[in-house]
Amino acid sequence: MRPGLPLESLPWGMALLLLSLLVWWALLARGKSLRHRRYQQQAQRILDRLPQLAGDGQRLNYLRKINPYVFEELLLTAFEFQGYRIQRNRRYSGDDGLDGQVWIEGQRYLIQAKRYARAITPTHVAEFGALVRREGCRGLFVHTGRTGPKSRAALARFPEIELLSGQRLLALLIKDIP
Repeated sequence: MRPGLPLESLPWGMALLLLSLLVWWALLARGKSLRHRRYQQQAQRILDRLPQLAGDGQRLNYLRKINPYVFEELLLTAFEFQGYRIQRNRRYSGDDGLDGQVWIEGQRYLIQAKRYARAITPTHVAEFGALVRREGCRGLFVHTGRTGPKSRAALARFPEIELLSGQRLLALLIKDIP
């Protein structure tokens, strides 16, 4: 279409194609919004269920089985309930290792959430550390797995990253744990 041509001069086929693209885009955007809302609702149900489980081992096993995107929402929702300002991502994949943000005592923290059954990888720690340094802020590496010696060494190279796993993770998610 050349500048200055009125919309009425578009051929019917072109107008129909543009209309179809607009409808498709609106449905796609609505679908993402519904998925985010559904995951947030699932996260709320999990927060309600966790205190009812028998012990910490059972709670961690339960967390290891949930959808990874629901785990991200679970963390953000828990921070939000504790009164912290959060920022959710617009999408779950292709986020370059950034799963959300939280401001604690005025300090911005990037969040990396890993719902693992096994040990975390040092590569993921190093990639997240590089992102945190590029952004000039702090980071929370949150996971449900184990932290092996190589990952601990990687974490030691990035003092701006705090590890949140095990008992510390459960303390964030369940209010009654000291």
